[in-house]
Amino acid sequence: MNTVLERVADWCISYQATERQRALAADAITDTVACMYLGRDDPATLSVRQAYLSGSIKTGPARLIGGGRTDATIAAAVNGTAAHALDFDDNFRPALSHASAVSVPALLATANEFNSSGAQVVEAYLVALQVQGLIGAGVVPSHYTAGWHSTSTIGAIGTAAGVAHLMKFERSQIVSAMSLAVSFASGSKAQFGAPVKPFHAGLGAKNAIEAARLAQAGLYGHADIIERKQGFLELFGGNDPRGYADINITPSVPHYIETAGVMPKRFACCGSSHMAIDMALDLRDEGLIKPDNIVELSVKVRIANYRNMPFTHPKNEMEARFSMSYCIARAVRSGRLSVADFTPDSVARYAGEPLLDRIKMTHYTPEEEAAEDFLPHILTATLMDGSKVERVRRDPKGSISEPFTGIEKREKFLDCLKEHDGKTELFERLQSINSSDTLEALTPLFECIE
Repeated sequence: MNTVLERVADWCISYQATERQRALAADAITDTVACMYLGRDDPATLSVRQAYLSGSIKTGPARLIGGGRTDATIAAAVNGTAAHALDFDDNFRPALSHASAVSVPALLATANEFNSSGAQVVEAYLVALQVQGLIGAGVVPSHYTAGWHSTSTIGAIGTAAGVAHLMKFERSQIVSAMSLAVSFASGSKAQFGAPVKPFHAGLGAKNAIEAARLAQAGLYGHADIIERKQGFLELFGGNDPRGYADINITPSVPHYIETAGVMPKRFACCGSSHMAIDMALDLRDEGLIKPDNIVELSVKVRIANYRNMPFTHPKNEMEARFSMSYCIARAVRSGRLSVADFTPDSVARYAGEPLLDRIKMTHYTPEEEAAEDFLPHILTATLMDGSKVERVRRDPKGSISEPFTGIEKREKFLDCLKEHDGKTELFERLQSINSSDTLEALTPLFECIE
């Protein structure tokens, strides 16, 4: 009987992307590249760049965001960190990962090395995304609730399959690449709020390429490393993993990009806060709440989301991105939440915001979560006159149930690249990446400060 990874490899070999899937992938790649550009000068990105480029590998085929070339693994590490630096990149619910921030940098770096076409990158992205979803299906959400950062655990495994696809591996090599990526899998959510958190995306991207290269060189691990004793499921599954016995891993399985979608972000902060921010802004826009008329604003979230947002009075911009009270307070006070709200100056300026102490967060019980996956977030505002208003959300804006419009996609991209003279042309190039023979059209993006 085939193992989980062998079944996944069979899917990879048989997969043929549809035009609809390719169009959705182009949207995700476009959004991720915009976030990567915006995060190029973040301190976390610059630290990773300095650390890796201080050695001897300062030349190579792969392009670095912000200028320069290096080995593909290093480019993936730097560019992956940049993509996730501001927490503005998409979420992928089937793996509870920042899927694209791992896969896109790894695949672009690999494509530079192998002169891959845009169409090949798009298909490899779709492979990487689907495999993240298939591996995630057996362990999510308990893997994430236990404290593993799926971006760098599941993300590395799925992206290794995408890199293997781009490198045109045969079945056994695809299995080996994924198996080796399991040995690389790492990343604790306890690092949320620290600069190393965005590096998890870069680490996952780097590890995916390393795993594929080692597989190409003949190194291999157990084909049943997912389900065997002391394997991925047992070690990483958390308290109550679903397991893989009833997971559909066949050529006919629908693609996650159409059934679940990836969720581009409306706000540059932890996705655990987005539904609450959406609800708070809706209530404000409807005139039902005002900043100075709130006695208490309570948000009920899932356990993992509660753990992701521990900072009630953030001391810096990284902590602010993981502070439910700060994110909602800024949104309610100003009617919006922008990248500019997550700077050292902004966090210091709003440290005395009275709303910070009026925003509370609670979570569901383990029993409630065991009964239903992906419970909604509930926001309840208690007002000065004693009245209460409530909103319930299961998905954030940007999700497949409430997707960004074409205008919203374009506006986010142009805003991220507002300092780049060629931003409009780059947007069009990325949207048509599926018909591009090479990636040379994106060169101005990576040479922006050379």
